[in-house]
Amino acid sequence: MSLKTTIDADIKKAMLAKNKEELEALRCIKSMILLSETEKGGSGDIAVDVENKLLMKAAKQRKESAEIFQKEGRADLAQKENLQLEVINRYLPKQLSEEEITTEIKNIIAQVGAKGPQDMGKVMGTATKSLAGKADGKVISEIVKKLLAS
Repeated sequence: MSLKTTIDADIKKAMLAKNKEELEALRCIKSMILLSETEKGGSGDIAVDVENKLLMKAAKQRKESAEIFQKEGRADLAQKENLQLEVINRYLPKQLSEEEITTEIKNIIAQVGAKGPQDMGKVMGTATKSLAGKADGKVISEIVKKLLAS
């Protein structure tokens, strides 16, 4: 079942349950999917990896917004963003732990033949493709820097 179909079904459930916060988050996800489908040069359907990228982007936006609202003393808005983040996270694939990411990146470093920090671009290119949707880009970058520096 595609993400769009799942979201549509969950929107109906949220409407019946009169859950406004969840409904808002689901509509946001659906909007992103529809925009991606109707994008210039798009075929109408989007692949699973594109769906995951959309969800990762939405989750990152919510997380950053919540942090900003928290710093500004707007706990009410931060809570709203965190609720939306929880809804988005339900549809994301299981995120890898830091140890699992480190193991994957060590394999990629060996595969690419990286020797030091100058090879970070090669490693990051391969790592972001293979870990897309499973790990945050910022975490991947930090681990790659740490491993290549040692």
